[in-house]
Amino acid sequence: MAIQTPGGRVAGAAGASRPSQPRRGLDTRPPAATRRSGWTAVGVGGALVALLAASVVLAVTIGPAGLAPGDVLASIAAHLGLGEPTLSPLRDAIVWELRMPRVLTAAAVGAGLAICGVVMQALTRNPLADPYLLGLSSGASVGAVIVLVLGMAVALPVAAFAGALAALAATLGLARAAGGLSPTTTVLAGLAVSAVFGAVTSLVIFWSATTDSYREILNWLLGSLAGAGWPAAALAGAAIAIVGLPLLATGRTLDAFAFGDTAASALGIHVPRTRALLLVATALLTGALVAVSGAIGFVGLVLPHAVRLVVGARHRALLPLSALAGAVFLVWVDTGARTLFDPRELPVGILTALVGGPVFAALLLRARRTS
Repeated sequence: MAIQTPGGRVAGAAGASRPSQPRRGLDTRPPAATRRSGWTAVGVGGALVALLAASVVLAVTIGPAGLAPGDVLASIAAHLGLGEPTLSPLRDAIVWELRMPRVLTAAAVGAGLAICGVVMQALTRNPLADPYLLGLSSGASVGAVIVLVLGMAVALPVAAFAGALAALAATLGLARAAGGLSPTTTVLAGLAVSAVFGAVTSLVIFWSATTDSYREILNWLLGSLAGAGWPAAALAGAAIAIVGLPLLATGRTLDAFAFGDTAASALGIHVPRTRALLLVATALLTGALVAVSGAIGFVGLVLPHAVRLVVGARHRALLPLSALAGAVFLVWVDTGARTLFDPRELPVGILTALVGGPVFAALLLRARRTS
């Protein structure tokens, strides 16, 4: 699949590039075109912010216990000390204790995965890269499955995060031993570590899982926000604040990486150190999000490409707009997962795959036609 870089090149799935005619988002455009692109990004950003706010409120109203947007706003205002409680204790608990933390967790996870997807695609110069490229989901799965088999579900977030960190350490160690953190070496090391940790997960399930634990394990492996409360929302929000926001400020650096390591070095970037720092930061954010939601696929792969079609390849706009789009997308997909087949609930990863797969195929076909 071809992807436009800020330098006007078209990069293939393996990171190769060839010259192409200047296209939207390039530094070679006239100032007027640059200003128009900037205003487009501002307009899209404002629309996405408004859409996200409306989505959070509307998603909380959807469910077996019907609520109005005014009920949601009244509950939020009361809990923030901006007004007196007007809802019954039961309806207030549905809003504030059950639905609101889950919706906010979905928004944070969607935003974080989209950010990680943008960073990984830029660092590896691979349009097929996603947040799990370094084997993080497989490592987190090992930790999660072990505690679920042992009946220690309360320790699941800690175990999943520890497993993701173990996979990160293994991937970076293998890449360094194989010659350094170049895009190709890092990707291959991640694939190797992912295969090993995936095999360990399968072995644990085959050897130890009982009938009672199978459903819990399958639910987590497919990605689910069921039962997400305020602790999960706080963990995901803290990860976004501590790691995600600094990553949003790396747009110029990622633009330089899109030209290749040699060009980035000529622009004054210490390539090995910067790539290692960005990979570690991305892995930490992904590990924290996976710890609360499981491995939710396609968000970090598809959303950056969809946003790139609208605002171009410049990462200063692409990063925040992808985060907003990812938040909106996962809020509504999770809402569908918990309501479409009521009283049964689907793991959200199933719906993201059902939606993301065809969308990515359409993007693939469009990229082939335009290239």
